[in-house]
Amino acid sequence: MAYWLAKSEPSTYSWDDLVKEKQTCWSGIRNYAARIHMRNMKKGDEVFFYHSNEGVEIVGIAKVIKEAYPDPTTDDDRWVAVDLKPVKKLKSPKALMQ
Repeated sequence: MAYWLAKSEPSTYSWDDLVKEKQTCWSGIRNYAARIHMRNMKKGDEVFFYHSNEGVEIVGIAKVIKEAYPDPTTDDDRWVAVDLKPVKKLKSPKALMQ
């Protein structure tokens, strides 16, 4: 099993949004390095859910429930999405650097 980092600004999509929805299509990522990593994500891999810009800390752990597939937010087949579901909220959020 591998471990990954998914980041989102909480004002756009927060950990609480993921918990409320119970799962999500992690799409719309247009970063080449992230695309490589998303293609390598396997079902069951764990993902540290990171709030960027606001809060700047890991707030929960999610799991990959569907491996890379064509990103439904674009017609460009170079981009991929994965599906994630929440596993647990951290009792104490963790900064990447302390």
